Amino acid sequence: MAKLGVNIDHIANIREARKAIHPDPIAAALIAEMAGADGITVHLRQDRRHIQDKDLRLLREIVKTRLNLEMCAEEEMLEIALSVQPEMVTLVPEKPDEVTTEGGLDLMQHKDLLAERIQILQSSGITVSLFIDPDLSQVKMAHKIKAGYIELHTGLYAAAGTTEKRTEELDRVRQAAKLAQKLQVGVNAGHDLNYRNVAPIAAIEQIEELNIGHNIIARAVFVGLEQAVKEMLALVK
Repeated sequence: MAKLGVNIDHIANIREARKAIHPDPIAAALIAEMAGADGITVHLRQDRRHIQDKDLRLLREIVKTRLNLEMCAEEEMLEIALSVQPEMVTLVPEKPDEVTTEGGLDLMQHKDLLAERIQILQSSGITVSLFIDPDLSQVKMAHKIKAGYIELHTGLYAAAGTTEKRTEELDRVRQAAKLAQKLQVGVNAGHDLNYRNVAPIAAIEQIEELNIGHNIIARAVFVGLEQAVKEMLALVK
């Protein structure tokens, strides 16, 4: 049974749109946990467009489930992660002009840097996950550079315009998850999952956790965050 990590970046997006103090992502994390979320996920971007350093440190103090820090592999972020000590760091690609993360890491191109970062973080007791596309060669490289987990990018599955294409993309995710399990690499998944498309991904037995943000926060606008989290949990579990 998959777990649910709730990404609260979009709460901070709303706050930063007005440079105000509300809505508070710390309060959102508390509500999500009380609603049954298995973890809280945030992406501390280099441009600080939503989550801020102070948010991260406060979250480390109040999160009782599991804190998953998404970040790029730059030196500044490495130092922050080592200081804050989240349970998990998920290394992701990051472009200054992107609206959201556009795809998985290219492990072939960056394997030496990523292997170094993985070793440093793991030596500090932090579990490391790599955000990758559901490509078998990427899964094999994640294992080779000793990542404890991968997070499979589900964006192409979510964007599929036909049943045939969606089935094809779902199978890619399934095969990548099976290979990771065979290689003894843990499997998470996420990106653009919503209340209509999450069930087939959650049904993949190798996937341990789904990280979902935008659609939960969008639903929360109409039904409240607690209800939105509970509705997603019902679909995931």
